[in-house]
Amino acid sequence: MKIIVPMAGRGSRLRPHTLTVPKPLIPVAGKPIVHRLVSDIAKVLGEPIEEVAFILGDPAFFGDDVVESLMQLAESLGAKGSIYRQDQPLGTGHAIMSAKESLSGPAVIAYADTLIRADFDLDKSADSVIWVKQVEHPEAYGVVKLSDSNEIVELVEKPKEYVSDLAVIGIYYFKDVGVLKKELQHILDNDITHGGEYQINDGIKRMMEKGMKFVPGKVDEWMDCGNKNVTVETNQRMLGFLEKDGEQLVSNSVKKDNANIIEPCFIGENVVIRNSTIGPFVSLGANTMVENTTIKNSLIQSNSKITNANLDNAMIGNHVVFDGKFETISIGDYSVLE
Repeated sequence: MKIIVPMAGRGSRLRPHTLTVPKPLIPVAGKPIVHRLVSDIAKVLGEPIEEVAFILGDPAFFGDDVVESLMQLAESLGAKGSIYRQDQPLGTGHAIMSAKESLSGPAVIAYADTLIRADFDLDKSADSVIWVKQVEHPEAYGVVKLSDSNEIVELVEKPKEYVSDLAVIGIYYFKDVGVLKKELQHILDNDITHGGEYQINDGIKRMMEKGMKFVPGKVDEWMDCGNKNVTVETNQRMLGFLEKDGEQLVSNSVKKDNANIIEPCFIGENVVIRNSTIGPFVSLGANTMVENTTIKNSLIQSNSKITNANLDNAMIGNHVVFDGKFETISIGDYSVLE
């Protein structure tokens, strides 16, 4: 089994945090989004992973440190790591075809801006599985239309009239991803675009037209990391899941002086907490110092200094110095507010 991970986007909706760190590498509950996604998919699949292929953008942004982190992720799964570059932002189908050398055999394609919690058996009798989640407002999503036999017969993007409430979450299984490769090559060769971009859906639709069997796979939880508010919410939900799983979330190296930690919280290596209350649902990255502060429902990265603050629904980047009485804030890396 292979895992193909398109992650070339700049994550503009999560700025300023993605001005210096690619969105898939933003930590949530102490672990980068893409690391959590790939590890959770591998766990769900329950079989050896042969290769993890990552599709990155501009080397000036997705540099050597990013490549090293991703290769270590693949190695941790006992898999070969491959790096490809999408030289232009020309859509989901174009991104996948940037990794054409790896498009053979059974594979999962997973876009690295979402997290899941799931427990299921993969239907390998189908040519493809498209994972979906029931949503309240399907008109805001791409959705699947099902037949009476529970097969996917159509993909509809943001339907104006009700089709179904099963939204496509951006994770797909293909019994032979080489078939998708062939159809996407046809899309590229014939310059079939929507909004100037080559889309995975057009390749999937060609597969459907040829009678291939597509079925839905349902996840228990689907968590977005598209903007600051939903990323903070995802951090909260993930901390709750990890606490139930019995994971150790507070490092043994944390230094506390008159500190109250209300779980669940993730607190990284060498964090210092003085005269403060942390939690619930807070993540503090390694080497961060917090003093005379109350924090809840917030996500704070590494090597930052937070003093004299009362934070709720906040997201603070790496190497930040923050001294103030603001509450709901979003501050990128290397910012100073004193």
